[in-house]
Amino acid sequence: MAKFITASDAFATWKTDLLSGKSPTFFRVAEQGPLSKLEIGPKLVTLFGGSPGAGKTAFVCQAVVDAMRLDEDLRAVVCNVEMGPDVLLDRQLSRLSGVPLTNIRHRNLGSEHADRVAIGLEAIERINPRLCFVRPPFTLENIAATVDEFAPLTGADDRLIIVIDYIQRIPVSSVATQGDRRGSIDAAMSYLRAFAEAGAAVLVVSSVGRQKDNAGRSSYSGELMNLASFKESGELEYGADDAFILTASSSTDRLLSQHKARYGETGAIKLSFNGAVQQFEAIETTSQGNADGSLLSTLQDLWDSTPSAGGQIWQP
Repeated sequence: MAKFITASDAFATWKTDLLSGKSPTFFRVAEQGPLSKLEIGPKLVTLFGGSPGAGKTAFVCQAVVDAMRLDEDLRAVVCNVEMGPDVLLDRQLSRLSGVPLTNIRHRNLGSEHADRVAIGLEAIERINPRLCFVRPPFTLENIAATVDEFAPLTGADDRLIIVIDYIQRIPVSSVATQGDRRGSIDAAMSYLRAFAEAGAAVLVVSSVGRQKDNAGRSSYSGELMNLASFKESGELEYGADDAFILTASSSTDRLLSQHKARYGETGAIKLSFNGAVQQFEAIETTSQGNADGSLLSTLQDLWDSTPSAGGQIWQP
């Protein structure tokens, strides 16, 4: 078999696909608004990083669960090395019911919560058959075995999301050495690319390192974060199709900045985070002025929320 393809052959296949009018498959993580435009889908590896406490696990779990609610054929395999299924389900029940997570975690539920808890439980039960959590050992080999058993990838319109949370804690196998961490991450990303090429949408959660400002001070400031912020970045930044960093400027204000977009433009989404119920909501911006009616104030808000890399704020 030839080890190359001629431009003529590539052109013919590409032209047929182009003129077919069929757009790529994406799994929507929101019904409308800025979050609905995130491109998460088969054959894509999407990287999410963030400072400690920014809510990257909460955001990714919300995105996956909402994608499953919007697509009744979508399945998900979740590997989380720090939180068990009960903790993750607690969080989703809080978000879907609006009952504070503290009440749910401590099982302090009264009659005043009954109706909302029932609504949340029903929403979770609808996706339960299509959602699974990987048991230890938390290795990529075990994740692959889980996928083969739970939701085999056939290549025929596969609708599967694989969540890796987080990549620095998940070796390729149980016998993998920890001597060269960057080499281990490189090998892991090669594995994840194989998952994607087989037809899965792969969401990878990564830790980030503090960055130094001009005065030499280290912090997790969103203005300082970039692709190099991902720990053991190397293959992480190159292997991902899209890379996002979630940063916090207050207890509620978040910015989801896209620092890599293999197939489009980078940008950012302003988010509001309600920690009491682990809920993210996009803050939609318009050109009509903000609450005080000032267009100048609105432009200033947009400028303040724009990453230093020069991204643009997505519009719904």
